[in-house]
Amino acid sequence: MLTYDVDVWSIRKRAGRPKPFELRWRVGPRPHSRSYKLKPQAEGRQSELLTALREREQFDEETGLPARELAALSSPTWYEHATAYALMKWPRAAAKHRAGIAEALAVVTPTLVTTTRGAPDAKVLRAALYQWAFRALPDPDGKLASRHKVEEPTAEIREALSWLSGHSMKVSALEDPALLRPALEALSRRMDGKKAAENTARRKRMVLSNFLRYTVEEKGLLSANPLARVDWTPPETDDEIDFRYVPGPALARSFLKAVRDSGRRGRHLEAFFGCLYYAAMRPAEIASLKHVDCTLPPDDEESREHWGELLLGESRPEVGGGWTDDGASYEARSLKRRARGATRSVPIPPVLVRLLRAHLAEHGTASDGRLFRAAGGGRVRSTEYCDLWEAARAEVLSEEDAATPLAKVPYSLRHAGVSLWIKSGVDPVEVAARAGHSIAVLYRFYAKILKGNQGRSNQLIAQGLADDE
Repeated sequence: MLTYDVDVWSIRKRAGRPKPFELRWRVGPRPHSRSYKLKPQAEGRQSELLTALREREQFDEETGLPARELAALSSPTWYEHATAYALMKWPRAAAKHRAGIAEALAVVTPTLVTTTRGAPDAKVLRAALYQWAFRALPDPDGKLASRHKVEEPTAEIREALSWLSGHSMKVSALEDPALLRPALEALSRRMDGKKAAENTARRKRMVLSNFLRYTVEEKGLLSANPLARVDWTPPETDDEIDFRYVPGPALARSFLKAVRDSGRRGRHLEAFFGCLYYAAMRPAEIASLKHVDCTLPPDDEESREHWGELLLGESRPEVGGGWTDDGASYEARSLKRRARGATRSVPIPPVLVRLLRAHLAEHGTASDGRLFRAAGGGRVRSTEYCDLWEAARAEVLSEEDAATPLAKVPYSLRHAGVSLWIKSGVDPVEVAARAGHSIAVLYRFYAKILKGNQGRSNQLIAQGLADDE
């Protein structure tokens, strides 16, 4: 029990003892004492206790220690605390978030050590933490435990975790916020020392911030979040898309044709890329698209130019099997940043209607109704459609353009689709709804195009004013 009821008594000398100088004090009803060989040692400790009293610090009745000393004595190491945090978050976290927590903590933890003497190779440390310490598995009793306690790692991994366990600094040491500086620098760098992508660094820093907030607010292991007290400026970020490298309509159609002409898998995935461009869907949403989600107009001449609709309600983000509950390489979940069961309606133009209808006629569906699948029937892997995209770029672009970031990744088609909607004068609220963005995100990423559209908006307003007059 902690109390302010403390008396520190004078030092007494007891002759004939190895440590003759005894310091005595009382906390609540309990007396405490400690003996020293030299009087200056006893006086130094007496000064520490008096300083704690002057600073209005409470003392623990059982140990006689000031609260701050008691906290430091009982504080877990950073490694122990981080492992417990990863296990606590695991049951309710999505698979990608589990991997994100492990990735951020695996970067930070090796920097928060008492010494680097005898440290294992940095890549081994990273693998030991990411794949073994911060990844959970059910033990024989069905309880979640760190992977290295359920499965036997290699000797190299075991030695790395043992070294970290023995040299990780106490969490309480972070009352000195300067100790976090190496961790923040590590978050902004790749393992090869080069600058990390801005979004990656920001995402990892957010994990660290949440972890430290938990440390302060829920566990009470620190008096305040040290992150806010570090004189460190995160790298500047510019989320706006560089539209010099976003393909226009003609180029986007050329890419789709090149995919189709590349062979059997290309024909199967032409409509996949069509969904990326014409419906601005995310790859994880396309991977989950089922026949029942598609409302297509009749296949006749009269309905040839009619629009269809996709009703999206599920996403299958790709993630390693070690992070999902069932060991699959993906996780079936709700749409990004939406509640489970929420849906999003996306009207689709006639050109995509025809692509989907042709796809269904030639390839049918998987047993669960999915339109697109891997050769073995599972989720289409990113490696597969990225390889097709690389081949299409090489086919469509000149050597000079292929060396630039122009349409560098398949996701460029989604940017192209949203850009086309905005340039066509679609209301930003409607664009955001179709793309599954918030308005804030839409303006952050597409600010240049939205600003360029102001002239047309001004003309419409002027026309409205003129009509009113």
